[in-house]
Amino acid sequence: MSICIKEALRIISKNITKVSTEIVAIENSQERILAEDIYASLPLPTFNNSAMDGYAVKISDAGKEVKIIDTIFAGSEKRTGFENNQCIKITTGARVPTSTEAIIPQELTTTIDEDTIRLPEEIKPNQHIRFTGEDIEKGQKLLSTGDTLNFASITIFASQGITHVKVYRKPKISIFTSGEELKLHYEKKEEYQIYNSNTPTLLARTEELGADVTFVGMAKDNVESLKELISNSLYADLIITSGGNSVGDADFTKEAFEAFDMETLFDGITIKPGKPTVCGKINNTYVLNLPGNPLAAALIFEVFGKIIMQKLSGSKDIYHNTLIAKMGEELNNKKGRTTIIPGFFDGEYFKASKKRAAGMVGILHNCNAIMILNKQNEILEKDALVKILPINWKFFTNVEKDYFN
Repeated sequence: MSICIKEALRIISKNITKVSTEIVAIENSQERILAEDIYASLPLPTFNNSAMDGYAVKISDAGKEVKIIDTIFAGSEKRTGFENNQCIKITTGARVPTSTEAIIPQELTTTIDEDTIRLPEEIKPNQHIRFTGEDIEKGQKLLSTGDTLNFASITIFASQGITHVKVYRKPKISIFTSGEELKLHYEKKEEYQIYNSNTPTLLARTEELGADVTFVGMAKDNVESLKELISNSLYADLIITSGGNSVGDADFTKEAFEAFDMETLFDGITIKPGKPTVCGKINNTYVLNLPGNPLAAALIFEVFGKIIMQKLSGSKDIYHNTLIAKMGEELNNKKGRTTIIPGFFDGEYFKASKKRAAGMVGILHNCNAIMILNKQNEILEKDALVKILPINWKFFTNVEKDYFN
């Protein structure tokens, strides 16, 4: 019996478990999921230092001529002290002497001779001094288990002298498809056959999302062929296949999975497109059987497959996030079933794709977001506020825009 989208997502959230962990060098940790909490072993800065090239001075010397008694460079161990009517030349990042009350940028001083400068009339206490721990305090929690790592995370690791971190390993995904009417894109097809676009799409998308993915083959339209591919896929954390879920005489996928005593988590979703979607589990391997129609398969994967991957990967972010957009034009919808609408979001307006039949393949290339309408929605007027889910998220445009606020 088909279930609603919210129930399907709840079942995924409740039942999918994360993969095991491994240790990687921080340089190889981009887009990986952290499997440990990270605390600061060092404060940052680790010592009071200068934020400018300039002079370490006393507040009481504002407007006066002072003598330069030393120079301290970044990386120097010098701790030269100084008195009133004196200063020390200092470079950015250099340790400031304990007697320093402020740093004056070089360009705000007047050179009298090579050993003497005049200071400005106004000096603010502690200006241009970076104090120990003002960025990161020792013992501070920096990153948490389940965080997605990126270039900024590597900055933090490097600043703490961390070379390797524990992460969840990449989910192993096995992909196959069935249907003797299908041919792979590098094979010769007959006039009555079609090219299989689902498999390359799912291979590319799951790899894009951080999986270790393998294509194990094309099954023939019989149970034994499907059972062989399933057996070869049970090493994986997740099997993704498409087609074979309808009630036609040649749809053997369910029968093949049942031969492995698959526990069915749900069988069918009240959603358009994509109703014949099945999710299950064989021992420690999860199964996502997508619709055979290309657009339906891709959209269902965006809504459900991505959440399965988030759960497997160990991420703490396991729910779809939304953006608010205005409808770019009026949209009419057939009531009665939850509907996935692909479209394009330009930063302000969402325009639904004019074509969106389940079997189409030329749609998603020009889409970067989807909208999900509940079964009560019949019409959305232009400028109506809607929630959208991003699906292709390097957010650039070919139109120059003013992004200043």
